[in-house]
Amino acid sequence: MAKKVAIVPLGDQVLLQTVEPENKTAAGIYIPATAQDDTPIVAKVLAVGESEKIAKKGIKVGDIVIYSKYSGTDVEYKGEKYVLVSVKDILAKVVE
Repeated sequence: MAKKVAIVPLGDQVLLQTVEPENKTAAGIYIPATAQDDTPIVAKVLAVGESEKIAKKGIKVGDIVIYSKYSGTDVEYKGEKYVLVSVKDILAKVVE
């Protein structure tokens, strides 16, 4: 079930919440995503703007996407951290 958020993106903006992938070395040591430079980030789509660009890319609430590391605007609201990105900065959808 999608999380209800009080932040509504405008235009071609998409509201994301990052998903921490479990990166573990052979020795069992966990490496946080923030320790890896220049890697794209995996996130869950929480809300989308009303732009046709978003519909054309097929991005919808609940999707897991990969976006460029240095794109978007970090937002903190009621203790939760989010990222607002333009749909053009979304590189791919994760399909399982």
